Amino acid sequence: MDKKIERPKGWKSLFTKKSLPYTGAAAIAALTGWLMLRDNSKTIKIDSGNIMIEEARLGEFNDYIRINGQVQPMVTIQISPVEGGVIQEIMIEEGSNVCKGDEILRLSNDNLELQILNSEAELAEKENLLRNTRIQMEQDRLSVKQLRAELQVNVLRLRRKYEQQKALYAEQLIAREEFLKAQEDYNLAIEQLSLVCEKEIQDSLYRSVQIERMEESLENMQKSILLIRKRKDNLTIKAPTDGLLGLLDAVLGENLSAGTKIGQISDMSSYKIEAQIDEHYIDKVTPGLSASTERQGASFGTTLRKVYPEVRDGKFKADFKFTGNVPENIRSGQTYYMNLQLGQPAEGIIIPRGTFYQHTGGKWIYVLSPDGKTAKKRGIHIGRQNPQYYEVLEGLSPGEKAIVSGYESYGDNDILIL
Repeated sequence: MDKKIERPKGWKSLFTKKSLPYTGAAAIAALTGWLMLRDNSKTIKIDSGNIMIEEARLGEFNDYIRINGQVQPMVTIQISPVEGGVIQEIMIEEGSNVCKGDEILRLSNDNLELQILNSEAELAEKENLLRNTRIQMEQDRLSVKQLRAELQVNVLRLRRKYEQQKALYAEQLIAREEFLKAQEDYNLAIEQLSLVCEKEIQDSLYRSVQIERMEESLENMQKSILLIRKRKDNLTIKAPTDGLLGLLDAVLGENLSAGTKIGQISDMSSYKIEAQIDEHYIDKVTPGLSASTERQGASFGTTLRKVYPEVRDGKFKADFKFTGNVPENIRSGQTYYMNLQLGQPAEGIIIPRGTFYQHTGGKWIYVLSPDGKTAKKRGIHIGRQNPQYYEVLEGLSPGEKAIVSGYESYGDNDILIL
């Protein structure tokens, strides 16, 4: 008797010889779909008590930066000797208040003393030379004048003789030769007198030019002497203005060269603040920007007066001046913390600053889920920043919360389980 074979039913039918290929294909398709659709995000559990959470909100972003600077006198004058020499005496010590003209140092310079003596001797020699030249020229002038006078008398005598010989010759009382000789003597005397007169004029002009040049040379020599004597006065270094004497680097017996910086005088009637600013802001920092500083429980306004073009060690220097009242008991070298306003306040999405920025560079942040149990990595775009807030241009909406503390221990995980 034949036995009836029953067909498998239910889930057993999936594993029959006939259905097995279809079951395998379906299983492979299901596995592929699951692999494609599953969430590959890496997760990590963290302690919510060790993180800092802040909420993004719509508010006014104040574009300013926090900087610090040193108080310096508005005017500082360097002290340098005009003439080199050996320090003989120090009259005023460093840190003293000085008035314009006060003697600070006294130097000695033997070479300068010798130069002064040589110049004075040369001046005396030129004065003697000029005096002797004048005497000699006066004697020559008198000699020519005397010669002219003698020739004038001789011309008169020879003219009389010539006229007499002319009259006698006309009456044929003398020979023609005697008449011609008298005439020639008379003409020669006139010619000699003319030459002497011309010589007297030329000598007078020559004497005038020569004396003028010698007097000019003597005058220049006298001016040179005065300048050299003034150089001697420069051996005494005096205060060029009223102020506080500082950084005085001088030792008795030290040999100073001309132009060596030995100190400075600070005008304590007005002050400025010198600040070092990160080069990141060099395009935004321009003269005329306002800044404020807190001191003694009051706020004081300043204005950026000068920006120095050099960048050193990633920073550039800027000077600020007070626009109103100056803090009491202000001292050179004090540190002042200032808020430098870079632009006008503007409304935007802001979030408090945090150490996450050092890890992400402001390109992404962990944003909390609505229930606050998880936080997911999200790309953002941070614009400007000030000491309190970041300006979020993209990636966050008002009311959303994010983790702003450091991310160093989170690795590359995409989701944080709080």
